[in-house]
Formats: sequence, C-alpha cells, structure tokens
Amino acid sequence: MNEKIVKALGSVAAVAAIVMYVSYIPQIIGNLHGNRGDYIQPLAAAINCILWVGYGLLKKERDWPIAIANFPGVIFGLMAFLTALIPF
Repeated sequence: MNEKIVKALGSVAAVAAIVMYVSYIPQIIGNLHGNRGDYIQPLAAAINCILWVGYGLLKKERDWPIAIANFPGVIFGLMAFLTALIPF
C-alpha cells in the first residue's frame, strides 16, 4: 500500500482514538455531580491503553503514534473509573 495512505490512515486512527477517550469527559462530569456511570468499561479501556502505551514505548523502535493515541485513554479511563466509585 502507498506509504502516504498508510501514514494518513495512522493519523486518522490516532485522532479517532483520542476523540474516543476524550468522550469520557461527560461521564466524568456526571459522576462528579452524583450521576454515577458504569465503572467497568472505563477501567477496561484504561488497562487496554496502559498495555498499548507500554507496547509503543517499549518497542526497540518506539511507536509514538500508538503511545500518544492511547495515553488519553489511560488518563480519562482512570478518571471515569475513579469518579464512578468515589463519592463526591
């Protein structure tokens, strides 16, 4: 496949991943206002993202797009998980 197409696909996928994890913000806000959301899915997403970030950073040739695209999932997934469990 053409290298330009592959690079563009990777960029679009990275942006889509970041948007997906940033979409936890409404759930986090709801959790903070007492409208508890589910905690299992954000925890699973955070664990998945931790694994992908680790993979991207621990490879011999670091895979920055994978690490960067999944890092927001670690932060927002854990925030959604914790705010769903801890009463505020």
